[in-house]
Amino acid sequence: MSLRRLHYAWVVVFTGFLTVLGAHGFGRFAYSLVLTDMKAALNLDFFQMGLIATTNFIGYLALATIGGALASKYGSRRVIALSAFMMGVSMILTCLSRSFLEVLVWRFITGLGNGGAYLPAMALPSIWFALKLRGRATGCVSAGIGAGFALAGVIVPAVLLSYGEVGWRYAWFYLGAALLAIAFVDFLFIRNRPEDLGLKPLGLEEEAKAQSAGGGSSLKWGLVYKSKEVWMVGLVYFMYGFSYIIYVTFFSAYLETVFRWSKEAAGGLWSLVGLLSIASGILWGWVSDVLGRKYGMALAYSVLALSFLLYALALPPYGLYASALAFGVTAWSIPTVAVVAAADYVGPELRSAAAGFVTLFFGIGQAIGPALGGFAIEATGVFANAFYVAFLVATAGALGSLLLKRPPVK
Repeated sequence: MSLRRLHYAWVVVFTGFLTVLGAHGFGRFAYSLVLTDMKAALNLDFFQMGLIATTNFIGYLALATIGGALASKYGSRRVIALSAFMMGVSMILTCLSRSFLEVLVWRFITGLGNGGAYLPAMALPSIWFALKLRGRATGCVSAGIGAGFALAGVIVPAVLLSYGEVGWRYAWFYLGAALLAIAFVDFLFIRNRPEDLGLKPLGLEEEAKAQSAGGGSSLKWGLVYKSKEVWMVGLVYFMYGFSYIIYVTFFSAYLETVFRWSKEAAGGLWSLVGLLSIASGILWGWVSDVLGRKYGMALAYSVLALSFLLYALALPPYGLYASALAFGVTAWSIPTVAVVAAADYVGPELRSAAAGFVTLFFGIGQAIGPALGGFAIEATGVFANAFYVAFLVATAGALGSLLLKRPPVK
């Protein structure tokens, strides 16, 4: 395809991919890789490190819940670019922190930026693409999560090795600078709507036919918030947020503290997880299409629970590697299927609202998990207990998935 025929929607998708890569891969998941060095340099314990992660997720949750509304009112371009800029500045200031309180404040602000950038970026394909193309376009944007995950696993250990005891500070500086560059790209290239460039959404002809009978009646938001089925999906999604974040927060610290792995080795396994996870959302979305949402989620949860159990047991010689493999292929399975499952229970005009509502549960789980995981480590003196907690919660998620009702055919 020539550049003249390339629809600008794909440029917007690329900016969304970069935004998600920076927001999640650099702003969130890099924390696990610098956790051990930050802990030692600032004389903190694992409970405090867990609280820092929890504060970051509280910030994420605070802005993620209204990020879509802000983007609707002020435009995705402004909200995403400003949020990425906020992340970049706060990450650079994290590198200058000298105390627990300072880190807590800057990581909270990084979380705010993450929430403000991530969800509007994920929503861009719904504006720029017709219905039949939104799935693959959104999948391209969400692939930034795994790509950032893998890239951080290469960059951060190299920086830590190069700069020694202060390596964690330089890691935050370089990652923050990358977010500032992404913010600049976002402001330069994101456009709020195809109409701003005199274009129509890609594939609009089919979309128009599909929506022609939809009518223009007012939205009945209560149908989302009063739906027991949507609430059940939210509770199941909560289990994912709670359990997966324990695994990713303490992933590297567990290897370095308990098994004396080098930072390079831990980062290498982290990168493998990231590479495996790039296609996980697409894979499990297909599985849920074939088996149904509840069985797809139950199966994904079972694999996730197995990965957490294998990590806790660390059975020689390949238990840790098997855990990384199992988690990698299911990493973003539940976020993909849960959003679709919630949308299945409501009409087309309310599907975005349903997806946003269940994301609230996911965010609450993310906020609670790291603090309780860190507490489990400090209270018992056994690092593996954090992963046993994750295993139990993921198992509950698998069982909860089986309680989901079959959605009506629409």
